[in-house]
Amino acid sequence: MIKTASFAMLHFSVAFTVAYLLTGSLLVGGLMALVEPACNTVVFYFHERAWQRHQHGHAVTPAEPDEHEWAYAA
Repeated sequence: MIKTASFAMLHFSVAFTVAYLLTGSLLVGGLMALVEPACNTVVFYFHERAWQRHQHGHAVTPAEPDEHEWAYAA
């Protein structure tokens, strides 16, 4: 949980800094620090659902080569 909290603080800081540097506005920087991570959280939820559906629909069968098989062929 500490790692998640530290990443969230880093994310907020980056969003604030970029928005502030682009606009020179503390208000815009603050709003972006709140809005952008919130939007990313929602998008990430739907991305995870789509990714899980994709993985379940494309399970590797024994006839298909492993995607990293080339690394073992030497």
